[in-house]
Amino acid sequence: MTKTVEEPLFRAPYLQPQPGGDRPLTVLFSLLSRADNTPLAERRRADGHVLDHTGNAIADPAADASANAFEGNPNLNFEHWGEYWRKVHGVRFIHAEQTDDRSLERLLRYDQLHRFAPGPTYTDAPPYRAPADARGKLWPTVIGHIDAYRRPRWDGIAYLNFAGPEDIAVVLANARVREKILPEDQAIFRDIAPILSRQYIIVPSATGNEAITLVKLHSRAESVSREAFQRWWLHEHAPLAAEKIGAWVKRYVQLHNIGPTEPGQPFYHPQTRNIDGVTLMNFASVNDLEDFLRTAEYKLIAEDEARMGHAEASEWWTAIGMVLVNRITPERITDAGA
Repeated sequence: MTKTVEEPLFRAPYLQPQPGGDRPLTVLFSLLSRADNTPLAERRRADGHVLDHTGNAIADPAADASANAFEGNPNLNFEHWGEYWRKVHGVRFIHAEQTDDRSLERLLRYDQLHRFAPGPTYTDAPPYRAPADARGKLWPTVIGHIDAYRRPRWDGIAYLNFAGPEDIAVVLANARVREKILPEDQAIFRDIAPILSRQYIIVPSATGNEAITLVKLHSRAESVSREAFQRWWLHEHAPLAAEKIGAWVKRYVQLHNIGPTEPGQPFYHPQTRNIDGVTLMNFASVNDLEDFLRTAEYKLIAEDEARMGHAEASEWWTAIGMVLVNRITPERITDAGA
């Protein structure tokens, strides 16, 4: 008989959180894609990921969808992946099998950010539009007038907060993770692209539990160094954005990429090496996000980002956030000089 383990609850009101400090936390921000049958020419696949029923990597995921050990029905893959990642993988990740294993105490926060396709994206933002004929009338049929879906590169994000870089190894390099979690990752994730980051909280959350997140992946202009971009972004852009976001944005965070840019180093990934920072803006609802994106204030923020950013190399989209671990409440504004 197969038994189950129940999810431990590492968040308020099930534990007593501690107030946050004003020092930057270290964040491992991992972009994720699901293990599906997308052709290799369309989406990168990490070595050893997307497994068949014998536990071996599938040479060509598009050749036979039924060979996928995680989900062999492509019509169900996206839904099954989202459900499994939250309801099963999330439970496994924060389950300590040994009573004396205290490694998870070093994990201060763990959110899953599931990309939400109906939400705004960099390819399709409000105001939304429906196709019409030359007279401005709706077509009697949508056949022939349906735009191709432009899928972002990633399906979700694992957002892990630590007091410092040394805590990452304590949580992720122990035997439990090596033996139980990493093999699971190979089955359910097509690719995992980590961004090692220093976190600056510009506008702290009042609740630590906002439902909607605007995720923006920033790449700097080619003429600007990473150091110069991050300095400008924190000391000049952040105050402007904080002044303009009004009551819409419930939390505003900058993640500054401090990870490697060359192969062979820990946390290197070819698709994140050119991401210089990540904006996280949290909202109470999708409507609030949509309304914010229509404002003159947001247009000013976007125009300011473009001054030092590389628009063609940047992207943004909407995610639904689920908090699995949160030991910090309330948050504090991070000291920009720290």
